[in-house]
Amino acid sequence: MNHRSPFNRFAWSVVGINLWVILWGAVVRATGSGAGCGNHWPLCDGEVIPTAPGLATLIEVTHRATSGIALLVVVVLTVWALSTYAKPHRIRRAAVASLVFILIEALVGAGLVIFELVEDNASPARMVYMGVHLVNTLLLVAALTLTAAWSTRDGRRRWDHSRFKGVMIGSLVGLLVTAVSGAISALGDTLFPGGDLVTSLQQDFSAGSHFLLRLRVLHPLIAVATGLALFVLARRELENAERSPRTTRLAQALMFAVLVQMAGGVLNIALLAPVWMQLVHLGLANILWILFVLLADALLSRGTAPSPETI
Repeated sequence: MNHRSPFNRFAWSVVGINLWVILWGAVVRATGSGAGCGNHWPLCDGEVIPTAPGLATLIEVTHRATSGIALLVVVVLTVWALSTYAKPHRIRRAAVASLVFILIEALVGAGLVIFELVEDNASPARMVYMGVHLVNTLLLVAALTLTAAWSTRDGRRRWDHSRFKGVMIGSLVGLLVTAVSGAISALGDTLFPGGDLVTSLQQDFSAGSHFLLRLRVLHPLIAVATGLALFVLARRELENAERSPRTTRLAQALMFAVLVQMAGGVLNIALLAPVWMQLVHLGLANILWILFVLLADALLSRGTAPSPETI
């Protein structure tokens, strides 16, 4: 299929829908609306449609509704891929992986509500659960991105796994760890807001502070280290004589995204992480992740021959 195919347009729209769900999920967490339906799931306070919803309930119900839509479109995407592409086309595997990850996403989201790991819960269990939730979310976005990207170009090429080493592995691990540490930092900002920047920084280094606040200082350090790794990866590609115009654009875009995200991180700290800035920071993080996935795919696929299956 070419880049103008209906499947390709739908696949990229599915990526966009899921990014919207991710951002609205951050609204749920940042506004403390996770308990807007009590500990009921999939019902809301025991009702299919709440009869007298407050703001927190409306935010939570909206998230559940959009999450349901995201699940349905991924199901459609998977069925479409399986019925269009012959075995063992990798678009089939990426689409199935997307379905698996979004089903796990639904189960994890339900667990947050059922086990009451929402609202003002500041337990280690919530921190771990959020970490698992975020890693699965990133894997979901990666699978959806590859499904869309492979339907844009020659999706029959295979990865050369011997190239998956060194700085690429470091960048991948760094991005996942950065994302998890960012989620922990955002949770600390939400549950224990500081009155001003000086007080907030003092909380980070105080032995008497909650562990979420003491862990918060790790995020910028991990983010800077990961940003350097991404710069090395992108810079190497720009210096590679075999680079294509597409990989050049992706490498340049990734470097720019890293700089913008770092600036956003500084602004987020300076402003004491207001909800709108948390959403901007999270949105930029997802864009950066997608660019990394696309660049890694281009590097792993470069020079490999198409597999013999047909479309």
